[in-house]
Amino acid sequence: MDIVIANESHFKYAKTICDTIAESAKVRGTGIAQRTPEYIRKRLSNGNAVIALEGDAFAGFCYIEVWEHEKFVANSGLIVHPDFRKQGLAKKIKKRIFELSREKFPDAKIFGITTGLAVMKMNYELGYKPVTFSELTDDPEFWKGCQTCKNFDVLTRTEYKMCLCTGMLHDPKAKATSKVKKKPDSKGFKRLKSIKESLFLRRKKKKIE
Repeated sequence: MDIVIANESHFKYAKTICDTIAESAKVRGTGIAQRTPEYIRKRLSNGNAVIALEGDAFAGFCYIEVWEHEKFVANSGLIVHPDFRKQGLAKKIKKRIFELSREKFPDAKIFGITTGLAVMKMNYELGYKPVTFSELTDDPEFWKGCQTCKNFDVLTRTEYKMCLCTGMLHDPKAKATSKVKKKPDSKGFKRLKSIKESLFLRRKKKKIE
């Protein structure tokens, strides 16, 4: 398995990447911002993405988005093809895109929003901390990307202050509070997700009734 920095030679995988992201969202029933092949090709061409390949077979992908003149960067679109899941590949891709982000944008705060517990755990292990949306970028173009997510109405109802997604942030300038690395609080992440789903989905149901 090769995990490499993507370039224009990988354009042929753009549609497969988009299809894999869309299908994954359907299967898991989770919110996810959909992307077009043109959007993905732009990330491939500027060196802001990593792709995993087994020979010529597409295995996984993740890309970097840059916001507010490099004040913030987001690692987005993490996906593993169904044929290569349950092999620890997502964690390897996540680690490589994080390293690439630190190499290219050493002073930027790295953030992400996700409903996936596995991604939350990977983020936590890389040094991310759960934060409120107010601590993330306020660039409207970033939040515009959420319009294709099925939970976008939750985001708009709360005036972009919260959603079913959890915001997580890695600040390279933040001082470590402890030298002992704690294990991810899986139960805490599950509890947070459950509370959000109960709160927002119940409100939505009442509004429909």
